[in-house]
Amino acid sequence: MPKITYLTHDGKSHVVDAAVGTTVMENAIKNSVPGIEAECGGACACATCHVYVDSDWQEKVGKPDIMEEDMLDFAYEAKEGSRLSCQVKVTDEMDGLVVRVPERQA
Repeated sequence: MPKITYLTHDGKSHVVDAAVGTTVMENAIKNSVPGIEAECGGACACATCHVYVDSDWQEKVGKPDIMEEDMLDFAYEAKEGSRLSCQVKVTDEMDGLVVRVPERQA
């Protein structure tokens, strides 16, 4: 099972085991990672599960599609590596993935 590390804005690290096929958001919610609100439940209809994917992982995670890009316009301080965690599906290749949770969600 791949491990994902969520780094919160206060410097705390939350490492979780993530099942392949689930999303980065689902694993954050299941493991009570602070800062991931996921108000729309993963429908890509808000920007409250926004994370920053560390640069070492951006190629493996991939780029957002058009719908996600539109929603990222509403994210708090979106920048290079910004993704909605509800749109990032966990694969075996993501073992060790590191994402940063912004100070707040939109």
